[in-house]
Amino acid sequence: MPGTEKFAIGIDLGGTNIKTGVVSSAGKIIDQTSVKSNAELGPKHVINQIITTAKTIIRKNKVNIKAIGIGTPGVVTVGKGTVENPPNFPGWKKINIAKILSDKLKLNVYVENDANAAAIGEMIFGAGKKYDSFVMVTLGTGVGGGIIINRKIFHGAFGAAGELGHVTIDYKGSKCNCGSYGCIETYVGNRYLKARIREELSEHKDSIIWQLLDNHTDEVSPRIIQQASEQGDPFAQQVIKDMGIQLGAALTSVSNLLDISTFVIGGGVAGFGKPLFNSISETIKKRVLTSIKPRVKVIPAKLKNNAGIKGASSLVFYKH
Repeated sequence: MPGTEKFAIGIDLGGTNIKTGVVSSAGKIIDQTSVKSNAELGPKHVINQIITTAKTIIRKNKVNIKAIGIGTPGVVTVGKGTVENPPNFPGWKKINIAKILSDKLKLNVYVENDANAAAIGEMIFGAGKKYDSFVMVTLGTGVGGGIIINRKIFHGAFGAAGELGHVTIDYKGSKCNCGSYGCIETYVGNRYLKARIREELSEHKDSIIWQLLDNHTDEVSPRIIQQASEQGDPFAQQVIKDMGIQLGAALTSVSNLLDISTFVIGGGVAGFGKPLFNSISETIKKRVLTSIKPRVKVIPAKLKNNAGIKGASSLVFYKH
């Protein structure tokens, strides 16, 4: 391996697992590992898990490690590496994870919100390479996002910019976990999709979803919806189309506000593929300001299962 090639450690801190990898400046993962977060045991245990795993993978790979990047849930204080109240991490409150890890591992540590890290990863290594400005949308349990403007991540005043899941599309809509009403996350989040299928499936007796679930509606998942749609199931196809319309309505507001016309869509639910992307794109083009219409692009993220590790490592190459 050439001695001049640079490498970074990318750490994807999740509520269930901590994924750690060694990534080259060309975006190739040369080694990776995963350990349980055991978040319920508190911040000290989680940080020890990170340190132990990082030390092990650094010892194992005799390469030129430039620095460490971490993608984490929660609000990150820009430039300080402080993580505040990450969801699903009891007892965290506000912790300067960058300083703790830097002292223990003797390397510079860069910390970013996980959705922002995914956006930077797509800019450095993925679908956003050729775009100066775009919005990254991550579809999973909720809806996350990162905003790239002129090849820079937009943090906002306090580091919390990009909460796309909490753009309101119906001010009289269902109450969201954030306390507001009608947020896009209450329409297209994984939890909502499952609830909708369970509530409406009885009205669609001929739906293929019944067969795929073997009548166990509690086992419904995005993958089941996708399989049914691919087999021509009208109900599943309508669910995906509606999801695209709702997302498109939210992203229209984002586009009109920021004059950004490119959207990179990632996360597990993005696996719905073309039917979802076409629905999002058509909706934006119908609703967006006339001057933006010809420029609208809705494209899939490229990093997929490696988004966490590559996104975290990209913080190193982005900063330097």
